[in-house]
Amino acid sequence: MEKRRIAILGSTGSIGRQALDVIRQHRDLFEVELLTANNSSELLIRQAIEFDANSVVICNEKKYEEVSEALKPHYIKVFAGMQSVCDLAAGDNVDIVLTSMVGFSGLSSTVAAAKAGKTIALANKETLVAAGKIVMDLAARHGARIIPVDSEHSAIFQCLMGSAGAEIKKIHLTASGGPFRTWERGRIANATSAEALRHPNWSMGSKITIDSATMMNKGLEIIEARWLFGTPGERIHVVVHPESIIHSMVEYEDGSVIAQMGHPDMREAIQFAFSYPFRLPLDNRKLDFAGIGSMTFHDADTDKFPAVSLAYEALEKGGNMACIMNAANEAAVAAFLRDRIGFYDITDIVRSCMDGMDFVADPDLDAIFETDRETYAKAAEMAQKIAASKSF
Repeated sequence: MEKRRIAILGSTGSIGRQALDVIRQHRDLFEVELLTANNSSELLIRQAIEFDANSVVICNEKKYEEVSEALKPHYIKVFAGMQSVCDLAAGDNVDIVLTSMVGFSGLSSTVAAAKAGKTIALANKETLVAAGKIVMDLAARHGARIIPVDSEHSAIFQCLMGSAGAEIKKIHLTASGGPFRTWERGRIANATSAEALRHPNWSMGSKITIDSATMMNKGLEIIEARWLFGTPGERIHVVVHPESIIHSMVEYEDGSVIAQMGHPDMREAIQFAFSYPFRLPLDNRKLDFAGIGSMTFHDADTDKFPAVSLAYEALEKGGNMACIMNAANEAAVAAFLRDRIGFYDITDIVRSCMDGMDFVADPDLDAIFETDRETYAKAAEMAQKIAASKSF
């Protein structure tokens, strides 16, 4: 395996930090070319120095001088702004682009990497939720390869490697059920952001952790799976698996089911995306089946967690509906994290936006960006009105 040059978009976030740990374990095989961050300038500086990055981008242009002065003695090139992220990710000195920026903000850079024919380690599910057809068409046209980093989609990707091209009967997306899996609906309604952030199995960023609590994360993954694997929504099934040992499964026409298993550790999926099709050693916890004892499974409760139904609806409607759903969710989650709205206000806001925003049946990229902007603003306005009418 030849050395691979990596761009990590969102290096100071949870996925970015774990990706750097993978590289730390394999400095002979992976080289950091580009690191980017939005605001976390101090951590970005430390990462750039440790890994001797060729370039860094700080998206917040107000922090450019701070980063530039700190890295000047190390001869590391410093840039600012999202356009720089896109330009550098598409550069000839990059082999693999890890897209781990949070939310819709990852779309522009993923599009740039796809147009440049890069191998894209996709950790930003919102990209395919908002613009799945556009991104997959671009990847096919320019010869870009997309390798999923989400644990569930990495699992499906790995299961399909053993299928010899057999037709998929069903994809089983596993879900932990989040911190409120065993709570009654009335108790969930009063849940705080602090309670929602206590995920029982995974260590993730705040936005994705709230999405896990509402199960919107699983809704987003349904749509992502549809585009990654060309599988219609009716063949994608969500199954709650609280132990989070089986990361997902693929069922074939003969009834055989192939599953991918491991402890909850995102580094496994990140490393596989970097090393594909090779497998490398990883300093992680190994499975002890006798120690696991038993595993449980049950269907998702869409009464307690309506986000799953909203995602199926958005997928069936098509057009810009999934983009509307995603943008409304991002705005509502941001308000919930500030304790401005209640837990079920999140999906209520999403429902209202899906019912009320303009539907575009065949959007281009400009229409997707406009849909995101308008929907986010509308959802934020709804959240502000809710906050003004309630006392938290």
